[in-house]
Amino acid sequence: MLASVLEFMPLVLFATVCAVLMLGYPVALALAGTALAFAGVGLALQSMGVPVPFESRMMSAMPNRLYGIMTNQTLLAVPLFVLMGVLLEKSRVAETLLDAMAMAFGALRGGLGIAVVIVGMLLAASTGIVGATVVTMGLLSLPTMLKRGYSPALATGTICATGTLGQIIPPSIALVLLGDVLSNAYQQAQLSMGVWSPKTLSVGDLFIGALVPGLLLVVAYIVYLLIVAWLKPSVAPAADREALKAELGHTGSIWPLLLKGLIPPVLLIVAVLGSILGGFATPTEASAVGAFGALLLAAANRRLSVTMLREVVRSTAQVTSMVFLILIGAALFSLVFRAYGGEELVTHMFEAMPGGVIGATLVVMLVIFLLGFILDFIEITFVVVPIVGPVLLAMGIDPIWLGIMIAVNLQTSFLTPPFGFALFYLRGVTPQSVPTSAIYRGVIPFIIMQLGMLLALALFPELATWLPSVM
Repeated sequence: MLASVLEFMPLVLFATVCAVLMLGYPVALALAGTALAFAGVGLALQSMGVPVPFESRMMSAMPNRLYGIMTNQTLLAVPLFVLMGVLLEKSRVAETLLDAMAMAFGALRGGLGIAVVIVGMLLAASTGIVGATVVTMGLLSLPTMLKRGYSPALATGTICATGTLGQIIPPSIALVLLGDVLSNAYQQAQLSMGVWSPKTLSVGDLFIGALVPGLLLVVAYIVYLLIVAWLKPSVAPAADREALKAELGHTGSIWPLLLKGLIPPVLLIVAVLGSILGGFATPTEASAVGAFGALLLAAANRRLSVTMLREVVRSTAQVTSMVFLILIGAALFSLVFRAYGGEELVTHMFEAMPGGVIGATLVVMLVIFLLGFILDFIEITFVVVPIVGPVLLAMGIDPIWLGIMIAVNLQTSFLTPPFGFALFYLRGVTPQSVPTSAIYRGVIPFIIMQLGMLLALALFPELATWLPSVM
């Protein structure tokens, strides 16, 4: 009995971490604390003469892991992209852009919804943080949509779905972290196959691979809104442009506002993504360009002050510290998992699955989807991907395709009732007059569209791999 339990100790470790996280303990401390407890159990049993499959010498690699995290140039993009997003949020660029888009499209049936999708796409590309995008769009656009007669379900569903685009629209922080983890997993997979000159995977490759799926989702959202507005004009009515202008406090021509709201953020996104796609800068260098550009936008909008900078720096430091603390905890968890032979156990389980690589991929995607209900993308990226990534990549799966599939999968998970994170974020800023059931109903069509994108990626991997191959 004891021998069988010890054989599956890696799975017990994983299940224990999930249970501790569900109890509400901080993620970084839960990962590190549980890993240390299991390492202590392994050492204690070995000292008692129990044959535990625990390679204690692997724990000596932890200092090198920590040094590698602190000196990782790719991860330097995280605080800079966070800084860019917080600056844009504090400088009210999103508010100006939404006003301009609302007046440009508001006179059409479903026009306000289309404006929300476009602004959400640009905001997602600017911040890359799902929670920030959902909350910002909820505060700015939901009152206007409800006042103009939009169905609460359609309005909340559009905002939630648009907010999750931060997972897939580059430059996404999720893709930065996922790219770094998958790069290590890809090299590890090649070395395990005897390839001593391994190919590399960069964050820029994932950015390029995510462009087509991300833009296809945006187009699908807009087409859906147009169809709904055409079939049921009462749920997405056209707004009176003059009344909308008066409500938003703008008079005269909309073109100055449109140019002021649209051009600066678009230029910033083009500068960041263009420098990466054109090969002029790495994602880390491009993140510095983005942070500096956001600083200039804040100054141009006359929002730059000592108080505002203090808030921005504090918020950036909090988010960055949280990310790196989780990464350190995840590194310790990964070491203990491997010390117990977890990688070999996962490999044997995947090889024994019916359906081979297809069956293994389906199981991994299902597990990641379910974990998305209880874990944020950072925890899943740092905990789950290092475990399953090397095994799947060693089976011959394209790393770019796998990264985009994971991103879209998590995007769908964050949108799915009853535990989707995006639903919780929006519920926190939604008036009590809008029932939670309306939010759940509103996201269902968008979930179907995202599942359709996952199916399309599975059937046509070129949607993710073609553009990186020709760039």
